[in-house]
Amino acid sequence: MSPPDPPDPADQAAARAQARGADRALAAAARHSAGRTAAVLGCTVAAAAAALAEPAVLGHTLDLLLRRAPSGPAWTLLCAAVIAAEVVLDAAAARLTGEVDGRCAARLRRLGLARLLRTAPHHAARYAPGDTTARLTAHATEAGKVPAAVAHGTAALLPPLGALAALFLIDVWTALAFLAGVPLLVLLLRAFARDSSASIARYQQVQLATAGRLVEALAGARTIAAAGTADRERDRILTQLPELGAEGRRMWRVYGATAARSSALLPMLLYAVLAVGGIRLSAGAIGVGELLAAVRYAGLAAGLGAVTGGLAAVVRGRAAARRTAALLALPVLGHGGAELPEGGPGTLELRRVRLVRGGSPVLHDISLVIPGGTTVAVVGRSGAGKTLFAAVAGRLTDPDAGQVLLDGVPLRELSAEALRREVGHAFDRPVLLGDTVGEAIGFGAGPAPGPEAVRAAARAAGAEPFVRRLPRGYGTRLADAPMSGGEVQRLGLARAFCHAGRLLVLDDATSGLDTVTARRVETALAHEIRPGTRIVIAHRLSSAARADLVVWLEHGRVRATGTHDLLWRHEPGYRAVFAADAEPQDAPPVTDPPGEARGHRPPRGDREAAR
Repeated sequence: MSPPDPPDPADQAAARAQARGADRALAAAARHSAGRTAAVLGCTVAAAAAALAEPAVLGHTLDLLLRRAPSGPAWTLLCAAVIAAEVVLDAAAARLTGEVDGRCAARLRRLGLARLLRTAPHHAARYAPGDTTARLTAHATEAGKVPAAVAHGTAALLPPLGALAALFLIDVWTALAFLAGVPLLVLLLRAFARDSSASIARYQQVQLATAGRLVEALAGARTIAAAGTADRERDRILTQLPELGAEGRRMWRVYGATAARSSALLPMLLYAVLAVGGIRLSAGAIGVGELLAAVRYAGLAAGLGAVTGGLAAVVRGRAAARRTAALLALPVLGHGGAELPEGGPGTLELRRVRLVRGGSPVLHDISLVIPGGTTVAVVGRSGAGKTLFAAVAGRLTDPDAGQVLLDGVPLRELSAEALRREVGHAFDRPVLLGDTVGEAIGFGAGPAPGPEAVRAAARAAGAEPFVRRLPRGYGTRLADAPMSGGEVQRLGLARAFCHAGRLLVLDDATSGLDTVTARRVETALAHEIRPGTRIVIAHRLSSAARADLVVWLEHGRVRATGTHDLLWRHEPGYRAVFAADAEPQDAPPVTDPPGEARGHRPPRGDREAAR
């Protein structure tokens, strides 16, 4: 069998960077609960100190009671106090640990969610919904346990190390008997950390992939039911279940083997200490109380093996933190502090804009000036770059080169408030946010609009007739308002109209509307909504015909600009863009050139292209 390929240095560097990012995220979560984490450490250290003092106090008390010393009862009370303090401190540490775990997990979730909401949409889409959900829920919960686990692990080292020192103080030979087995214990813990880390990381990776496929299937449940592919989807979702089971079994085998070896090694150490201590007792070198203390300290020193559980929690948590921290590495779509000039018309300028996706340019050095107040239709075949043009124009993403300016101000220099107040979007598949229909329309930056503004926006989007038929009108809960795709799209338009600024980007936002409703919306957009610049990603011939200006994209470049009539008359390729889906009733009348009769029909080839 051929030897495995050597690890890729680039992959190793990426893994190290990811580990550093995870540690920074865990440090930030720990700082958020620094007081409680310090209290956990304080309680666990104090409980460890009480546990460390207990054998010495018990041994001394036993010697006093055997000698019938007058101070024996007082030392008995001290023993009871030490034991009670250990119990109380352990209980307090357990309670505080739950609080720290919850707060740290919540902090990691907030940081991850905030970064998701502040990055560009295409970066957020890097992770599937199920993958993202798992990173923010189960993995954040596991990662949130690390700060308290580190505190417990730190305190857990105190009893073994202190007990080892106490063994030397009681009797050197009993301490040396114990030390003979410590190297084996250290090797055991090191192997456990190495083997379990790789297994846990792979387990979580497979878990993320399975969760992603499950969420995809839930989102497409109707399609799966209609296609009759439920069994095939079940197999697809569970395709990595055997691997998940194998990694889980491997993880538990590592843990079980370590526990078994520890359980075999630790009694041997205790028997060795007891044997040597008995010999020293018979020689008169130590007393009965000291032998009791030595045996108890040997048990505490052997507790170094109990660190395995805490070490496992830290290993699992760090592996999970790498998954959650990957969200924190998403680039932020930053904002400046500039404001737009008062009363600006909404002039949009693109200066040599270049956009790259997957290492290849998808928008090529676009330079364009769109006068304020203009309605611009962006047309082109599928894959021409229309949606990316809209995203750059409304700053849902930044270009990799070049600038986009609104009324002379670069969009990246605007404050977040100014940008979202003056630049609005409507999409082909809007997501409605809020509890009720009215809240969904009013959802947006800035102060909430009043009821009349919400109703006016709904009327302009053609949504009011069906909203009034809902059980409670605008107060109907979204969960209780069954709507078609076109009705959802109208509510998305209403939301955009309700917050219309000087620039409004409609990315195929009327694709689900019938022709009559779409024309009514276009009319309302021209006469009932705040005046400004409109960018319409157009697939309908009628939308392009009603625009003041048409931008024709082809392979990420501006093929031509001009009025629809001009392009329709002189550019066969432009007519071909609409050939597949243009309907006769959508075709606009072609303006007659000077000297020709108004009844003139375009040549047969043009009519066929229009169809």
